[in-house]
Amino acid sequence: MKKLLLAFALVLAAPAALAANPLVRFTTNQGDIDVELFQDKAPKSVANFLAYVKKGHYNGTIFHRVIPGFVVQGGGFTPDMREKPTGKPIENEAKNGLSNAIGTLAMARTMDPHSASAQFYVNVGENVQLDYREESPRGWGYAVFGKVIAGMDVVEKIAAEPTSMINGMRDVPVKPIIVKSAKQIPDTRVAKPAPAVPPAPTPAADPAKQ
Repeated sequence: MKKLLLAFALVLAAPAALAANPLVRFTTNQGDIDVELFQDKAPKSVANFLAYVKKGHYNGTIFHRVIPGFVVQGGGFTPDMREKPTGKPIENEAKNGLSNAIGTLAMARTMDPHSASAQFYVNVGENVQLDYREESPRGWGYAVFGKVIAGMDVVEKIAAEPTSMINGMRDVPVKPIIVKSAKQIPDTRVAKPAPAVPPAPTPAADPAKQ
């Protein structure tokens, strides 16, 4: 009976666990990209990112830095290469145990470890060199705060776009890759039910009592 109750509790808990992390959809002129945000591992980065999403900061921005096998970066510039104003920088949360693996989402920044604001990037290579190593200007790393859960093919397509130097910036796509909108979306993923627990076998009759 206890095993059956435990299995039932796990089934009920599974959807709640899936819904714990916010999801955001980038609608671009190349297709949609859905990301899951790890608010348990990077709460400040996620709260900061969602604040920019909710006020429409990313709408109309471009992916302005595209390097195949490395990163696809966006969130800071308009198609005419004007930088958008941002709020205060946030604390670097790279010391959270998450790695800059393919498909992960991380905060872009300057050489100052705690200078990230609105710009982000998606890793299109295994960039462990960007992970936290130590609390030093070179060792702080870049904070991973999410991952792509749908549309990685769109990210790869963006990464393959021809680039050039534009307005003094390298690796800018020749044809603008525009974020039409960035919106938080509901989690419609279906939780996998826990495996059924077979009932306990009926004990055999004691031969001595037959």
